[in-house]
Amino acid sequence: MMNRFEGSSSREAKIRYLDGDFQVVLAGSHVVCAVTGKAVPVDELRYWSVARQEPYVDAAASLEAERRAGALPSQSR
Repeated sequence: MMNRFEGSSSREAKIRYLDGDFQVVLAGSHVVCAVTGKAVPVDELRYWSVARQEPYVDAAASLEAERRAGALPSQSR
């Protein structure tokens, strides 16, 4: 019989994103960046949107998500 946490090392975590912190709802090893699709290890997660409840691999992906959401002007002139 499998323990409910077995296999969590390769499973996507479910996370609730808060201001300055996050809460793991379902244990897992990683989340998937909403912009790039890259896996982000939970212990390396530093960027996310509280409003959109989505994680980002880095600051550039977070900035791109803000642009896509219309929160920032695009760089094209």
